[in-house]
Amino acid sequence: MLSAVFPLVRPLLHALDAETAHSLTLGALARLPLRPPPADDPRLHVTVMSRTFSNPVGLAAGFDKGAEAPDALLGLGFGFVEVGGVVPRPQPGNPRPRVFRLPEDRAVINRFGLNSEGLAVVRGRLEARRGRPGIVGVNIGANKDSADRLADYVACTRGLAGLVDFITVNVSSPNTPGLRDLQGEAFLDDLLARVVAARDESGTGTAVLLKIAPDIGLDGLDAMTATARRRGIDALVVSNTTVARPASLAGAARAETGGLSGRPLFSPATRLLAEAFLRVGTELPLIGVGGIDSADAAWTKIRAGASLVQLYSALVYAGPGLVGEIKAGLLRRLEQEGARSLTGIVGRDAADLARSA
Repeated sequence: MLSAVFPLVRPLLHALDAETAHSLTLGALARLPLRPPPADDPRLHVTVMSRTFSNPVGLAAGFDKGAEAPDALLGLGFGFVEVGGVVPRPQPGNPRPRVFRLPEDRAVINRFGLNSEGLAVVRGRLEARRGRPGIVGVNIGANKDSADRLADYVACTRGLAGLVDFITVNVSSPNTPGLRDLQGEAFLDDLLARVVAARDESGTGTAVLLKIAPDIGLDGLDAMTATARRRGIDALVVSNTTVARPASLAGAARAETGGLSGRPLFSPATRLLAEAFLRVGTELPLIGVGGIDSADAAWTKIRAGASLVQLYSALVYAGPGLVGEIKAGLLRRLEQEGARSLTGIVGRDAADLARSA
């Protein structure tokens, strides 16, 4: 139903500023009657991180920052949903306006600055959905004015482990000053050690993921993948938004500061994903993010090394029907390949895509 209505309401939503339109959309989803996630073709099932995902198409962090509607979002057909980012204490983020559409580029620029209702509120909402079906994760960060950012990640881990299937350690948002400094090898090693220890102390099976920036060099990627493996991270998320501005950008908002997402991010994020796969192989699952707006784009991410994929910005332009379109397209590609699952496709063309994506 929502897919059918979206073409009619999109002009109305796009007549509003982007954040207002998003808030209205999320509020509407939160009020929908709960329904179980739809059944998926078994050929789309993916087993990683000791969990079986009904399909590989997930919703990236940032859409539902406060965990207001994860079950409604699963009901749209996503194989998993990542809520957040969440920080320990409530913070308003950066002043508005702070999110901008670039329709000519099928892109978005945001500088939200990890606006969050805080750990206590999000924890309460996740506790309220205990026992419901569907895989849900949470993205965690640090308060902007924190005196001890590493402690913030530990606090979020302790507060949320056991309530979600996975926790994503976000050290790659470009909108919190100094946050990307935590991607440095020494800081990252200490951070991941503390987060994994906090998860282990909880006695839960919550997976720990690490989300990285698309703007790091290959030396940085070497260090991050080595640290992630050493500290027993369960998966890498590649990648966050970029601070780069391709010369091809045509949107009037291209000069705005913040992280760029959407179609222009596809090539650099896919190249980094392929490079990551060449370093970790099948030892460490990868989640491919950045510029996925079609089945072909999702298929390319899988060929580059992604076991799972996530999208967000494309929904601004294509609406919720995109999820079903991608799943149907992946099934067609499997039929063309004569393959029974996506497993054998993962990373198949990583070497070529690392050079050409």
